Amino acid sequence: MLFTLTKDRGGFMGVYLERVNDVSELKNLNKTELVGLAEELRKHIIECVSKTGGHLASNLGVVDLTIALHYVFNSPVDKLIWDVGHQTYTHKILTERKDKFDTLRQYNGLSGFPKKAESCHDIFETGHTSTSISAASGMAEARDILGEKHEVIAIIGDGALTGGQAYEALNNIGSKDTNVIVILNDNQMSISPNTGGISNYLNKIRTSILTSDFKLNVEKWIESIPKVGKYMKKTVELAQGSLESLIIPGKLFEDMGVTYLGPVDGHNIQEMIDIFEKVKKLKGPKLIHVKTIKGKGYGIAEEAPCKFHGVGAFDIDTGKATASSSGTTYSQVFGSKLLELAEKNDKIVAITAAMPEGTKLEKFAEKYPNRFFDVGIAEQHAVTFAAGIATAGLKPFFAVYSTFLQRGYDQMIHDVCMQKLPVVFCIDRAGIVGEDGETHQGVFDLSYLSTIPNMTIMVPKDKNEFEEMLEFAADFNGPIAIRYPRGQAGISSNISPKIEYGKWETMIKGENIVIIATGKMVSKAVDIAEKLKENNVQAELVNARFVSPIDHEMLLELGNKFKKVYVIEDNIEHGGLGTKVIDFYNENKLLKDIEVTKLAFPVTFIEHGKPEELYNKYGLDVETIAGKIINDRTGILSNIVNEKK
Repeated sequence: MLFTLTKDRGGFMGVYLERVNDVSELKNLNKTELVGLAEELRKHIIECVSKTGGHLASNLGVVDLTIALHYVFNSPVDKLIWDVGHQTYTHKILTERKDKFDTLRQYNGLSGFPKKAESCHDIFETGHTSTSISAASGMAEARDILGEKHEVIAIIGDGALTGGQAYEALNNIGSKDTNVIVILNDNQMSISPNTGGISNYLNKIRTSILTSDFKLNVEKWIESIPKVGKYMKKTVELAQGSLESLIIPGKLFEDMGVTYLGPVDGHNIQEMIDIFEKVKKLKGPKLIHVKTIKGKGYGIAEEAPCKFHGVGAFDIDTGKATASSSGTTYSQVFGSKLLELAEKNDKIVAITAAMPEGTKLEKFAEKYPNRFFDVGIAEQHAVTFAAGIATAGLKPFFAVYSTFLQRGYDQMIHDVCMQKLPVVFCIDRAGIVGEDGETHQGVFDLSYLSTIPNMTIMVPKDKNEFEEMLEFAADFNGPIAIRYPRGQAGISSNISPKIEYGKWETMIKGENIVIIATGKMVSKAVDIAEKLKENNVQAELVNARFVSPIDHEMLLELGNKFKKVYVIEDNIEHGGLGTKVIDFYNENKLLKDIEVTKLAFPVTFIEHGKPEELYNKYGLDVETIAGKIINDRTGILSNIVNEKK
């Protein structure tokens, strides 16, 4: 394959890819050229992602499928809805964004997920799983009401089929006979290898030798059998269930009213083009089962698809990360500490929603397989499952990313907190996660958790405090959440007092103002206090290790000592720690004497970018906060200026 170096960009651009600037030009390529284009796309994706980081293995697996979809269907008239959306890199490149692809996941660059503001081809914004069929169903019904003529296609992975919403949607389109096409991208993976009954069911289908053409013509074939054909057809209709279970894969979908076609080779572009063309002629809901290989075309990723699901910058030849990382991450601290606790307490069990590696529970799974549960991408089920375990006297720890726990909000209220069950929610990736952007930032958890009665919320400032909180949670008899950020877990120079329920920690004594900070923002607050000290502002610093309940006794003491209170948190400004502090002073009729300033993210969806870029943009960096506090104390600032003169 020939490649030319693109002068204005840092990666290689293939001779076929140079010819395809939009999807209309894709249709000018012949069969051989489409295969060549797929190879070039893979090389281009690998080159760019090795520099920017991103979701690599899943995107390499759908290159051929994406080409076939855009070759047959007419986007954006025909609607392509990508479930989760992290596998849309080829889609982005083919829809007039190839010259911007090297800005992927960079601040002010291309999003790693579908983004309507980027392109009319991004029909629906997705970042959480199992939603595409629901969205497609709605679009199809709207199309029919408006009398429009176009196809609606949902592309969903087999991992997403472990989420219940996908079946709610299949049930809906099957019962209404809605004209929708569902593409099941089956790579036997979500982030980690799939588990459960659906995975086993699809595995049985994968072994079938039945072809799509046979499925489309099976009825005609039965009728054509001399003398007995018509009789056999009636017998088939009468005994459809038993016979289809023997000769027709996908019976689960068929029984739901969805025509099943497949399995199809997801790396044979021509085969997919043929089946897509045929499916356009069929009425009603259809599901095309496409088998793909995660990491296809890059051997290192094919061998380690979990590792290359989401990556930072890496060396293409070795697959090793190019960015050096020092220290232990919060996720690693959690995994190690839970193992230690489980050795002492045989009632501790661990639960994950398809993310044992991401939450660092893989070692727990190896050592205690009978006490480890991967429930698939099913956070709602995971929460109630944990509640069920807790009723029997065991101690469940559910490790989940902040953004995904949102999906289990009702279950936390109804099934855990209402019954005061001792479930521990270990909330990873809280606050800003960075390049994954709006759909993944964990900036809502303090707000939505704080609304739930009986929920205790703890936030560690460093590694040591996190370990102490896990120990505290293991012995706590009630619902408790520990939220912690992505990245390195530092160690504070302060020797923290023993954790006492609902009590905060005074880290620095001061005279002029008080800063109340929580979690990751505590280390920033330490630096802010140092900046203020350089400018003759003596700040008291309080570590709000509990966000629910807050420390009422300390707040009263602070209210008597200070007139200016600053609350710093990596959460949206409404409903979090700052709101709780203001509510407390208001309820105690102290707000007339005390001014509380909330320093948090605005109530908006935070875009993608490096965390520090986002802290800077929203005024939550050390320099900006210190400058604001100094400017608020105009008298002190004037004195400083006069002294310098």
